Parts: sequence; C-alpha cells; structure tokens
Amino acid sequence: MALTKLVKTPLSPSLRLKVLNILIRFCPPIFKSMRRLLHRSRIGTFVEYTFAGLIEQELDPSPFEQFERWFQQVVSADVHLPNAMTLATSTKEGIPSARIVLLKDFDTHGFVFYTNYDSSKAKELAENPNASLVFFWKELGRQVRIKGTISKVSDEKSDRYFQSRPIESRLAAVASKQSEIIPNRKVLEDRFEQLTNEYRDKEIPKPPNWGGYCLSPNTIEFWQGRPNRLHDRLRYTRQPDGEWQIERLSP
Repeated sequence: MALTKLVKTPLSPSLRLKVLNILIRFCPPIFKSMRRLLHRSRIGTFVEYTFAGLIEQELDPSPFEQFERWFQQVVSADVHLPNAMTLATSTKEGIPSARIVLLKDFDTHGFVFYTNYDSSKAKELAENPNASLVFFWKELGRQVRIKGTISKVSDEKSDRYFQSRPIESRLAAVASKQSEIIPNRKVLEDRFEQLTNEYRDKEIPKPPNWGGYCLSPNTIEFWQGRPNRLHDRLRYTRQPDGEWQIERLSP
C-alpha cells in the first residue's frame, strides 16, 4: 500500500500519530515529507484573536501604570499564575538561557523576583546584567515584553520577603543548592527533613546567598492579539530625561 494512501486513510488522531511516528522511525528517507504531516497532526490549530484593540489614546503615559492596569485585569480574569514570567539572561559570551520565575513586586523602580544567588541565572547576571522578561496571558491574548538591567535588591527587602514565605518554602530555600548536581532526590529530601527538625519552633534565617533582583526597564512593549494577525504593539522607551516615548510597532 502506498504510504500517502495509508496516511490519508481516516484514523483517530492518536492512531494517526502512532502510524506517522512508525513511518518516520523505520523509513528515514521519507522523514521530511512525513514530518510536515506529523506537525499538522500534533498542532492542527490556528488561533484567531478576537480581542479589543490597544490604541495610543487609551495608554497611560507611564508604562508602570499601564502594566498595573493590565495586571489587575488579568487577575480579575482569574488567569492561573498571572505573575509567571519568562526571565531571559545570557553569559558574557552572549549564550542565552531562559526560565519561568514569579513576579513578586513591581513599582516605578522595576520588576522584582527572588532566587538563589548561586544559581545559574545569578551567575549569568553577575557577568551580564542585561536581561528581559516576558509575560504571556493567553486568556486575554496579551504579552508584555520588558528589557533592561538587573541589580540586587537590599538585604532588608529580601529578608522581609523571605520571612513572609510559608515555612516549607523557607526550608526549601535553605535545603537547596540551586543548580548544583545532586546524586538523587533522596539527598534533597533528607536535607529538608533534617532542617525541618532543626528549625522546629524556631525562626528560619534567610540564607546569605538568597535574595531578590530588580529589573529596571529601558523598554516595555504591550502586545495585544488582534484578528488576521494584525496585532497591536505599543512600546515605551525610556528617554535620557527619564520620560517615556510611546511608539507603535508593526506586527
């Protein structure tokens, strides 16, 4: 039977995936043609944005006020983890890496998150303080892209936030040597149990290698999905005098 005929035979989505995977695995010469079919079977979706637009006249002159407005709308929409954001950093050689972190505070100084100062991200930030953040709220068809420089927050601010965390989270911060290689999970769990017993009915001190970072933005872009991929993109750029210039970008 011809392969094209087999692929076109009506099958359930799960069975079609299995057939295509088998064809790709055992028939390498046809990989390129099968890969396109596999991609369509897996993705098979096209999102059309139908949200209201974003126009210059409706923007707040301050990007921080505009962000707060959007963030409150996201919270009101009951979006799961509205403070989740992608943090992108790079080494001094320009090798990038990214991960999801949680926004814990923001004001006119910038956007704050907390982590281990011995982690991979912290080491990259020590070499290269330039970084970017991306929020994606698919329920509202919105993104916020932020670029700027990162610096540590004060020990006092880090300590206040650390003491506000649940006990288990504080113990985990002490137990984990973030980004270091460990032989197995049991090592981590044993350390956590040891610390649980050690600090029972005691205050858990913030580790000296744990604290906050603040990204001070140079640019903040607000992205609103629109029909026909004609998205709205409005970017704030900090000027030498501290004011913000607003420009529309082509999608």
